[in-house]
Amino acid sequence: MKFSLNIGMCDASHYTPLAQAAEAAGFDSIAVPDSLCYPEVAETKYPYNADGSRNFLENEPFIESLIAITHMAAVTKNIKFCTYVYKLAIRQPAMVAKQVQGIQALSGNRLKLGVGISPWEEDFAVADVPWKGRGKRFDEQIQILRGLDSGEYFSFEGDHIQMPSIKMCPTPEAPTPIMIGGQSEVAFKRAARLGDGWMAVAAEMDQLTEWIGKINAYREEFGTADKPFEFWTTGKDAFTEEGIIQLEKIGINEVVIGFRNPNTGDPDLPLEDKIKMTQWYGKTFIK
Repeated sequence: MKFSLNIGMCDASHYTPLAQAAEAAGFDSIAVPDSLCYPEVAETKYPYNADGSRNFLENEPFIESLIAITHMAAVTKNIKFCTYVYKLAIRQPAMVAKQVQGIQALSGNRLKLGVGISPWEEDFAVADVPWKGRGKRFDEQIQILRGLDSGEYFSFEGDHIQMPSIKMCPTPEAPTPIMIGGQSEVAFKRAARLGDGWMAVAAEMDQLTEWIGKINAYREEFGTADKPFEFWTTGKDAFTEEGIIQLEKIGINEVVIGFRNPNTGDPDLPLEDKIKMTQWYGKTFIK
């Protein structure tokens, strides 16, 4: 099992010491959440909590995730990073490709890109991106990221995005892994067809078991079962040895550790407490 520390939704001064503490404690990676803005009025329901509200996000500090990763990569040596997950669907793919490639060049290829479709229709309005057709557009964006990673001339003619032949430099020594977030049938199929992995949020063990089985079945169907693939999750199960063993048994490769649940309104902790808990987790569970 590999372990990732969630760093985000906190004071900007926490990023450097927490990243360094995670590396010293033996964490394999740092997972960084993503959010664009908080609208004054929102009709969209949040899919990952009981009542669908997003009130827990108001006044939560979000450093743009790729900027946060760039900063933390500069003050660490070996620990890897992953967006969990980056709202690619509301962004311009060539610009994202350029940012990701820059991070890879400066960090020594330590980034995995977890991507998803924002659940907030308001995010699309703010970014001036159509809400309609977002799923197919998202698929095209993933293809563009992969094409621009090659370092060769690449063009794209899709139903939603058209791009003339271009190339970028520098590009990574190896393609950037793209992990797919989402807990719907469409997301499972997308991960199996286009992804290098899949990311879950706040799922119970029986749900994870079912969903991993579905994704593996789709990988067989799409002919991608022989390609490397990772399963990531968050959750309380990784706070016991038995839970970690069970997560490994059902196929989880990396688990994201957090010491608060903002969905339920838990306040952020003082930096000193978070460092102590990071050290405790490393000594207790990371071998």
